Amino acid sequence: MDKKTTKTLMGILKNTRPEGISDYLESNIDPEDRFAAYMREKFREKNVKQQDVFTKADMTYGYGYKIISGEKKTRQRDVILKICMAAAFDLEETQKALKLYGMQELYPKTPRDAVLIIAINQGIYEASAVNELLKEHGFDCLYSHESEN
Repeated sequence: MDKKTTKTLMGILKNTRPEGISDYLESNIDPEDRFAAYMREKFREKNVKQQDVFTKADMTYGYGYKIISGEKKTRQRDVILKICMAAAFDLEETQKALKLYGMQELYPKTPRDAVLIIAINQGIYEASAVNELLKEHGFDCLYSHESEN
């Protein structure tokens, strides 16, 4: 991605219509910044506070904020999934968040992923309920970030 000056970007934005926002972000914003912008946009759309999302995702505000902002990276896809579920992201929104973070999207041919897809599609977002479904079918529960802190 070419680094454009602020002046150039302001010129582009002057002529960007609302339907062109996604194209602008895709073309002009650093990938880490795109993830943060996407998550914040979705939180606003869903009228949820970051603090509430992180609490539901069973993580501290500081840790969640650092993950969203890119200050701290995780290799655990479950951390991003828990944030998405806590914010009640649908499957399309969850897949986009994973992709923007640089993680593999949920794949329907992977058994554990299939259970997660079903949970999301059915609006089962509580970590305890999702973990119960995973356990019932012999899969590991959603990862707890505590060992990464």
